[in-house]
Amino acid sequence: MDELRFDAGRICLDLLATAHPLERLDAVAPLCAWIRGCGLVPPDTPLTHADASWPPAFRELRRNTGQLVHGWLNRHEVGSYDLALARVNDAARAVPPAPRAVRGEDGGLVRELAGPPACVALLAAVARDAVDLLTDPVARAGLRQCAGDNCPIVYVDMSRGRRRRWCSSEVCGNRERVARHRRRAALASRT
Repeated sequence: MDELRFDAGRICLDLLATAHPLERLDAVAPLCAWIRGCGLVPPDTPLTHADASWPPAFRELRRNTGQLVHGWLNRHEVGSYDLALARVNDAARAVPPAPRAVRGEDGGLVRELAGPPACVALLAAVARDAVDLLTDPVARAGLRQCAGDNCPIVYVDMSRGRRRRWCSSEVCGNRERVARHRRRAALASRT
């Protein structure tokens, strides 16, 4: 199975990437790995209270967020995504997990949550990230869809000169370079 990816530049876009090339949020364990990996909670936060209702809730938020993001990228009529917008806004209303600073083993401050995060609180954090992204003209202008073959991943281009072409240079960029090399080699062998 492909690893979870966190290279889209925003948590809400990392959530969209969990559907490609295959569904990664089909069970509680991979969802918890994604929640920790994207930084919604500190890495050692116990999520033992997560249950089977969590993955469908995150997939629903992913679907609604995806409709909004792709609607923006493809410049579809705004009204065609009113239901998705209402659902993202509704999710964003909940209070996200409350962080607090505590002394770590070395005496330095580390982040932990005030209590076990509820699913609705984690969804709120992702939905608020989507709202922030889609309402910030500068961030929204950096939205790009990967130029890789059959790659639907959307990312925020923060590169110098805004010339990033792929969701990941190591994944889609490498595939493109290998394909280009093979095309040149095939052409050279014919001559």
